[in-house]
Amino acid sequence: MYPGNHAKPRADQPAFIMALSGEAVTYAALEARTNRLAHFLRSRGLKRLDHYSIFMENNARYIECCGAGERSGLYFTCINSFLTADELAYIVNNSESKALVFSEAMRAVAIEALRQCPKIEVSLVVDGSGDGARILNLDDATSGLPATPISDGSAGTAMLYSSGTTGRPKGIIRPLPEQPPSQQLPLFDFLQKLWRYREGLIYLSPAPLYHSAPQAAVNHEVNFRC
Repeated sequence: MYPGNHAKPRADQPAFIMALSGEAVTYAALEARTNRLAHFLRSRGLKRLDHYSIFMENNARYIECCGAGERSGLYFTCINSFLTADELAYIVNNSESKALVFSEAMRAVAIEALRQCPKIEVSLVVDGSGDGARILNLDDATSGLPATPISDGSAGTAMLYSSGTTGRPKGIIRPLPEQPPSQQLPLFDFLQKLWRYREGLIYLSPAPLYHSAPQAAVNHEVNFRC
């Protein structure tokens, strides 16, 4: 998703609204948040085609955690929030993730998994306190960073995992062309026609954002309405 295209003309328009709480996040706020997180990931050494993982239930910060990767040329893996610590650690390690974002609700499982993930140098927790240099609160870590785009922005995308019915889950990595984040990836050109997205469309997603179809649908809906 790239809220930057219309963050100015639609600054105060909600990019999305959380159904249960009614919390609305505007395009301007989403643009600023994704930029700050993208700057943070760059500052921690994540470069184009690197990986990070997201382990959260659906919440108001999920979309920005995906969006930061989509504007900085990164692969991000959205992980099933019902997995055990061992299962989480396997995917984090197998994806070669360099950072992990998790929610306070997932904290206990995430911390247990991190003991098995030596390559994770930093984790960000949403709506929870930091713990030393390795686990930082998301807002604290990004608050002083620019709300403007990174200088070397490029399109990124999700790398999701199969259900693992024939053994361990398997990562499905799609080629990532080097192009500006404002330019839609070919997959979303296809989905736009298939799902008949149109200007002004409002999309209700009751599904978990770690799943491929809801993740892609919400991603494209926010992007298209931008």
